[in-house]
Amino acid sequence: MRDVLIVAGDTGETDLLTTTLQLAGYNVADTAGTGVEGIVRIRRRRFDLVVWDATLPDLKDVARGPRLASDELPPVLFLITCDYLHTLLPGLGKRNDDYVTKPFRTTEVLARAEVLLRGRSSKGGAGTAGYGDLVLDDATCQARRGGRPLGLTPAEYRLLRHLLANAECVVSKEQISRHVWGDFRASDAIEKLVSRLRQKVNRDGAALIHTSRGFGYWLGHARG
Repeated sequence: MRDVLIVAGDTGETDLLTTTLQLAGYNVADTAGTGVEGIVRIRRRRFDLVVWDATLPDLKDVARGPRLASDELPPVLFLITCDYLHTLLPGLGKRNDDYVTKPFRTTEVLARAEVLLRGRSSKGGAGTAGYGDLVLDDATCQARRGGRPLGLTPAEYRLLRHLLANAECVVSKEQISRHVWGDFRASDAIEKLVSRLRQKVNRDGAALIHTSRGFGYWLGHARG
């Protein structure tokens, strides 16, 4: 059973997350109501995953999250509002972390938690995740397919990471815009970004990035 620490100032959110994670088979080993308390908990014992409210007022540097040595810090799933999202995005990919926006859906929390823990335990080591022969390394922000480096730009890497975190599920243009840039971008800018990424990922192999017309894009093997 995976041990989880929840760091959130809202007791309602803490209770909801605790129930959701426990029903999914996780062990909520501890909780904290402030960022300072969260750091104390992490230094006191090891957790497999931390769910961290990035809007806590006592830690304003949300892009860094809890300041600990890399060997002390488990994967972190940030909870964040759109107003704070621009401060968090530049730090993603430097560690094994991810985020969901508030108000969050419990299904999305569970999906992101699973991806984070899967990446930590994969053969590639901490901070890696993959789908088939596609592998992403968050420690270096590098992606490769079948051993071939993809040479992604930061925006392309964030997009691919988001598609991978939601593998086999359709992601809307609005979701992509919020994740990649932290604000709204025109439809043609998103389409151009997806097109560039698709060319790099799908080259020399079966297509992994697909369009669901009128809905968005998804990563996975072709259906039917």
